[in-house]
Amino acid sequence: MTTTARRALPDDFCALVMAAGQGTRMRSDIAKVLHPLGGLPMVAHVLELCQSLVPKRTLVVIGHQAEQVRAALETYPIEFIHQAEQRGTAHAVLMAETALEGFAGDVLVINGDVPLLSKQLLERVLAVHRTSRAQATLVTTKLSDPHGYGRVLRDRTKAFKGIVEEVEATPAQRRVTEINAGIYCFRAQPLFAALHKVRPSTVKGELYLPEVLQMLRAARGRIATVSADDPREVLGINTRAELAEAAGVLRRRVVSRLMESGVTCLDPAATYVSVLASVGRDTVLYPGAQIEGRTQIGDGCTIHAGARIRDSQLGNRVTVLDGSVILDSEIADEAVIGPYAHLRPGNRLSRKTKVGNFVELKKSLVGPGSKIPHLTYVGDSVVGERVNIGAGTITCNYDGFAKNQTVIEDEVFIGSNSCLVAPVTIRRGAYVAAGSTITDEVPSDALAFGRARQTNKEGLAAVIRKNKAELKAKKAASEGH
Repeated sequence: MTTTARRALPDDFCALVMAAGQGTRMRSDIAKVLHPLGGLPMVAHVLELCQSLVPKRTLVVIGHQAEQVRAALETYPIEFIHQAEQRGTAHAVLMAETALEGFAGDVLVINGDVPLLSKQLLERVLAVHRTSRAQATLVTTKLSDPHGYGRVLRDRTKAFKGIVEEVEATPAQRRVTEINAGIYCFRAQPLFAALHKVRPSTVKGELYLPEVLQMLRAARGRIATVSADDPREVLGINTRAELAEAAGVLRRRVVSRLMESGVTCLDPAATYVSVLASVGRDTVLYPGAQIEGRTQIGDGCTIHAGARIRDSQLGNRVTVLDGSVILDSEIADEAVIGPYAHLRPGNRLSRKTKVGNFVELKKSLVGPGSKIPHLTYVGDSVVGERVNIGAGTITCNYDGFAKNQTVIEDEVFIGSNSCLVAPVTIRRGAYVAAGSTITDEVPSDALAFGRARQTNKEGLAAVIRKNKAELKAKKAASEGH
């Protein structure tokens, strides 16, 4: 966009997102705008875009499953407006009148089901709206098959004349390929004055927002249009097939951006990265890697096939091996995770740590150079530097009433198949013998045994085998009769 257009961007506008509908064509018990797309609810993509434009306020009209929509969007700095009865797009916008009472700026109206919308297009809308001194600006696009969409009508000079919904269009009007994308920018005061005059459609009885455009034009208000070159970014998601197609478009956009920034995607068609994630240069993503949420991955990392990482921070040169799951955790430089490790939320792993195959961590701090190689559960624990925890070790952090902490200080060695019953502390440099159950503090440099004494009963195994064979024979004989 040109410098002139950027200077024309309004600094006093509000965003109004329409998210009240049910979306019956989705055939779902979930409100349409909450269907996940690229790791976020569909409507969240629109909200992220609105935030990037820095509106004065962002309002969201909700109705169907209002409480679920509120809960899904509670982290966003938005205001909710409840539309108890869905009576059409004009009625939905009218619901915001009280919230925007006295506001004299512009209102950017966007549907919540257009997750492919770009910032560049909305910047154009705002710039054209301001520089043209329009009372309303709408986005249009052209489709080879415009079935189902309102058609944009123009006069002989190609100026905007009006919009007709398909159900009310004549055969000639239905042949028009330019459609209304349902994205608008209005001057607030003329908008709400006109909304009170909208009459119900004679076909469906709903109040259509495009009627406002006809009224403003009839009152000699200027109506501007902005054409979207790529129809995909402005078309709403109405079916599962369209949802899948949109997911593919988002994925390809993100992967292309990553590769341009220096990330290697070995199979771009099988790489899944959230639009909110960041990946450093020279990182390699193997096929099937899934990077979700606001994950941040540093430089020179390797993320192997089937790994899933959500809302986590990885430093530089971290290796995540096949099939590992990392959730809400922080991992420092040069750590190695997996294969098939499971990091539940709340972990912090320091530099050059090793968490190996079939290890589960939860809410634990692991110090530099420590190793938890395989088949181990560590929860609610603080693990020091250069600790080695043997296979099959368990921190018994739950006593049936509360979670308790295990502290393992620097340079401790925990033998295989040990149980550390929290709360308990293993002091610096101590050893815990394999197969031990530790319930008390282990002093520094001590060797702790927590085993029952072994007893051998000579010949007893042979007796057991003989008894089993006799029982088996008696059972077979009984069944034969």
